[in-house]
Amino acid sequence: MSIDIGISESDRQAVAEQLKTLLADTYMLYLKSHNYHWNVTGPMFQTLHLMFEQQYTELWAAVDLVAERIRSLGAFAPGSYGAFGELTSITEERGVPAAEEMIANLVAGHETLIRTIRGIFPAAEKGRDEVTTDLLTRRLEVHEKTAWMLRSLLGA
Repeated sequence: MSIDIGISESDRQAVAEQLKTLLADTYMLYLKSHNYHWNVTGPMFQTLHLMFEQQYTELWAAVDLVAERIRSLGAFAPGSYGAFGELTSITEERGVPAAEEMIANLVAGHETLIRTIRGIFPAAEKGRDEVTTDLLTRRLEVHEKTAWMLRSLLGA
């Protein structure tokens, strides 16, 4: 069935393709945050354990929002580690870094997501896709605030 929502097929495809990268980045940061939640140690254990849980829970909800937006635009959402690995700019965690390095890695991950989001705005605006623009604005706010809070832990 054709989709007639006031956004051209080409504009919908362009936005959906970029949202796939956002989905992959979000999922990979979710996975990293959850890993850190499980494995953090040290004097800030309790604080970081709880903070990482809040962050991965928020990211898990965001994964669904982004995937459903991709589907609303008429595309299929990627849903495998292989697909996410090809699309993401966030590096996979291969070990268990020290707590301070975990924090720095999460700052870098949120900043990556911020750049990914900012890169999608032109396509969403070109297609007059206000729903995606709204989603991007809300995600941008979350990632900028989270990056700031994490940077504050490092004294930066």
